[in-house]
Amino acid sequence: MGMELIGRRLSVEELRAVLDDPATVSLLLFGDLDDEDAEMPDPELDLHKSWHALHYLLAGTAAEVDDPAAAAVLGGVDIGEEGGYGPPRLLDVETVRVVAAALDMLDVDTLRARFDPDALASADVYPGGWARGVNDFDKFLAPAFADLCRFYRSAAGENQAVLLAIV
Repeated sequence: MGMELIGRRLSVEELRAVLDDPATVSLLLFGDLDDEDAEMPDPELDLHKSWHALHYLLAGTAAEVDDPAAAAVLGGVDIGEEGGYGPPRLLDVETVRVVAAALDMLDVDTLRARFDPDALASADVYPGGWARGVNDFDKFLAPAFADLCRFYRSAAGENQAVLLAIV
């Protein structure tokens, strides 16, 4: 499976529950893991393995989050229990609005122009294979960018917060 980024939009009630009890984060993201018959809820955003490359194209770095668009993938504040690849992160309603506006200022052609397989390989951007052409921009990253923009646009339009987790 590898490392994948999932996201979930939070209603006002869910945000309140998360802030009151961070243990609620796991339930919202993963369902009731103690119930054998329970299914994991489908994430509202699943960037699969494209998350790190998208972050790199948005931020220009592999890990820094110093731009509102970069916060779309690696932003937010840690909340809840460690989930395998770090704790989930929460972006509040105002941050979601700022991120959505920053993403709306970009388009797929801008990201395509930033796509440099050698730079991604040099920066050790997950999942790798960039220099060998394993991961193609139009098939791998363009659809994920469109999903990311839709997700934040919807969350901002509904005045929702966002949970992100790398699983």
